[in-house]
Amino acid sequence: MNTLTTREKIFAVTILVLILIACFAPPLPAAQWDILDYIDKRAWLGLPNAANVLSNLPFLFLGIWGLFVLRARQRSSRPVGTFWFFVGFILTCFGSSYYHLEPNGIHLIFDRLGMTVAFAGMLGIATSERISTRSGRAMTVLIMVTGLLAAWIAYTNLTPWAVVQFGGSALILALAFVRFLPGSLGVPLGGIILFYTLAKVTEMNDAAIYDLTHEFVSGHTLKHLFAALAGWPVIRALSAAR
Repeated sequence: MNTLTTREKIFAVTILVLILIACFAPPLPAAQWDILDYIDKRAWLGLPNAANVLSNLPFLFLGIWGLFVLRARQRSSRPVGTFWFFVGFILTCFGSSYYHLEPNGIHLIFDRLGMTVAFAGMLGIATSERISTRSGRAMTVLIMVTGLLAAWIAYTNLTPWAVVQFGGSALILALAFVRFLPGSLGVPLGGIILFYTLAKVTEMNDAAIYDLTHEFVSGHTLKHLFAALAGWPVIRALSAAR
């Protein structure tokens, strides 16, 4: 069995610290974080909360597009996690749409399940291209398992989900400053981080953006669009390599 590289050792310690935080940090009641009262409740053709529901369609489009692009590459040349990244986009479209039809704590679980699969794929891509292929595989499985579990129990304890989401985001940000391994596809994390940041900013300013645009579009609707665009850098890298 090959010994761990320096990058793998540092990464393993970081993951261990995050796991310990998720397991032993004080629990956060879900009510402290979840804001279910979105500003744009307009219906369209009988569809409730139409803007926040229909704005999930870009996830479906980019997810399907990504899978088609992925089919053109040999399995051995695909970055670890890309398949699950695009599958997660498709699941996010359906899960988030279902949630926004009638926002509540139970339906939010389905929204987070799709996000978890996409996030696991993204961390798998980032880790495999900058740490090692086996680390990427391990990260994809780890986030898939722990993320799905955290999404399920977030209804009563939000701490594990917060660690998965914000700890995982911090890992992606840190990995953006690590050099690619030789032979990597070169998925640019900078573009993904940019779109994710725009998604979080617009999400946090849901009502303010709605007022600023004279009730044309809300911040949460824009959040869906920016989050979906995070799939574009991956598709572009795959298309260019092909």
